[in-house]
Amino acid sequence: MATAQRLPGVDALKGGACVLIVWHHLAFYGPMSDVVHRAAPGLMDWLYTYGRMAVQVFLVLGGFLAACSLAPDGKARFRQPLRLILKRYRRLALPLVVAVLITVAVAALVRPWLQHDSVPGAPTLWQLLAHLFLLQDLLGQEALSAGIWYVAIDLQLFAMAVFMLWLVRGERHRWLVLVLATASLLLFNRHAGLDMTGLYFFGAYALGILAWWASRSERPARWLLVIAGLGAAALLLDFRGRLLVAVLVALGLVWLQRSPWPARWLQQAWMLRLGQISYAVFLIHFPVCLLVNAVVSHLWPAQLLANCLGMLGAFGLSLLAGDLLYRSVESPEARWRSLLRPAAALR
Repeated sequence: MATAQRLPGVDALKGGACVLIVWHHLAFYGPMSDVVHRAAPGLMDWLYTYGRMAVQVFLVLGGFLAACSLAPDGKARFRQPLRLILKRYRRLALPLVVAVLITVAVAALVRPWLQHDSVPGAPTLWQLLAHLFLLQDLLGQEALSAGIWYVAIDLQLFAMAVFMLWLVRGERHRWLVLVLATASLLLFNRHAGLDMTGLYFFGAYALGILAWWASRSERPARWLLVIAGLGAAALLLDFRGRLLVAVLVALGLVWLQRSPWPARWLQQAWMLRLGQISYAVFLIHFPVCLLVNAVVSHLWPAQLLANCLGMLGAFGLSLLAGDLLYRSVESPEARWRSLLRPAAALR
């Protein structure tokens, strides 16, 4: 996280994408959005249709930051791939488990008085275990919260990057990244049945990896041509708006790292903080929105103003809940971690 904060634009992009995802889910999951849709159908439809494209920002940033930590100069700087993957899993899974348990509790609370498709059913033990190991989609288990699929994909993509960099040493791993990126963009990403696997999303992730190498290269033009060429070929073969977003984000990241002036206004404290808590907000916003939906729809089921304020309130509370989840669970300075340090020192 400290590294990300030193990279111009990274936290701003993470924060902006997180905000858009929250509003996409507010528009996607009713019933508040059903009431607001009657007054602002264009806005609700836009959030419903295009808000999800913010995921492409996370995918590209994931590859960008993976390259930054795993191979900052283009060569792998690690020797224990499984240890790295396990560390990544712990970082992702711990706040995820807390958020899922909160979602299960909130769903149980509102289920008797909110009859809506957005309320998840009571989970089974097998379903909870599948979520714990980020295998819910691969095992065909219904998700207990919005956006959990992305966390599983993030871990798959990180593991793929680690093994590619570890197995193929020297400059050859760059060719492996390019080959798999091309296969993903031209083939795998065009088959929706593969969207529970990293192969489907690796093209966008690889654009982030290439963007990092471009931002640190003495000859960035060739990398920029590769990014633009891969994107153009994939878009000409099968135009996908989400892919266009990924290409633009990758090119934008290179510009942000190589241009001096963005740091002046993209490194503001509130932007850095929003980017820092973005993962926690991403995890916790669904139960918050579910609870606010239940309260507003029960008390003011058809009042437009109440439902508009409810959506705004759900957004604000999601940010506050995300900040709390970050400080109490995800942060390296969380209090529970300090309690474990004396025990670890005695080993």
